Amino acid sequence: MKTKRSMSLIKTIGAALSMMAASAFAAEFPTQPVHILVGFSPGGSNDLIARLIAPELSKELGQQVVIENKPGANGNIAADALLKAEPDGHTLLVCTTGFMSVQPTLYPSLRIKPATDILPVTLVGMTPYLALVNAKVPVKTMQEFIDYAKQNPGKLSFASSGVGAAGHLVGEAMQHLAGVKMLHIPYKGTGQALSDLVSGEVQVIFDQPISSYQYVQSGQLRALAAVNPKRLTAFPDIPSVSEVGLPKLDLVPWTGLCAGKGTPAEVLDKVQRAVSKVLAKPEIAKRLSGDGVEVVGNTPAEFAAFLQQDRERWHRAVESAGIPPT
Repeated sequence: MKTKRSMSLIKTIGAALSMMAASAFAAEFPTQPVHILVGFSPGGSNDLIARLIAPELSKELGQQVVIENKPGANGNIAADALLKAEPDGHTLLVCTTGFMSVQPTLYPSLRIKPATDILPVTLVGMTPYLALVNAKVPVKTMQEFIDYAKQNPGKLSFASSGVGAAGHLVGEAMQHLAGVKMLHIPYKGTGQALSDLVSGEVQVIFDQPISSYQYVQSGQLRALAAVNPKRLTAFPDIPSVSEVGLPKLDLVPWTGLCAGKGTPAEVLDKVQRAVSKVLAKPEIAKRLSGDGVEVVGNTPAEFAAFLQQDRERWHRAVESAGIPPT
């Protein structure tokens, strides 16, 4: 008959062996190509950031890094694919504000629970929005836009990368704070949304400079404000929302890298260290900062702590905007 002492010893030995096995696996990881899933169509900020760092990340990990776009349902289709894959780090997810922080408040009944099903690897960077309008909209400042929207209630439409995406919520919050009404047009990603904005199918979007500023430079879009407490260093001529009378609209999204639950902590750490090295490379850092991205590259534990605070922040934003959960 086994004594309590012997049972305890067996459990201790078992735990030690499991830790040794995990460490051995992490030491060999990756043993095959690493697939990074993007929950949006090509051309948006999250897709562009992933594609920018992928070649250098491949060098750091010693394996090919493949970007796979699985657009739809505000990142849930990509997240579902992540959770169906082996939780060994060979499949990762570009995680976003909308999916990780907004969704738990807006859609608490969804099957995938970001707080428990998805593991944070690293926060790649903060990616503030610009408030953008089609250049044919007869406004040049945010105040002119607000006045125009009030004079034309319901005639303006704003695009986002999907229902529940951060850009959707910022648009709703802006309407609430400014006292205007616009029609929301959701897409499966920012790429097509920007295309329709440029063509005039929609008039407004809240989007990151990395994917949209080229259209400002070409004169097809006009930037009314940076959705940030202060002006963006890369775009000093664009006023912040605080300067244009909307200080409570300082809702800043981000782009991160995540893994499925069950992925060994040692693997998470290894991927994070590799991403951090990539983000520190001068050519990568220069490109990202030039596109208005505030590079972070923190640890899984630091990212987890950030997420807890971020969910609370966006929860308050959802409540303030009067958007009911579904």
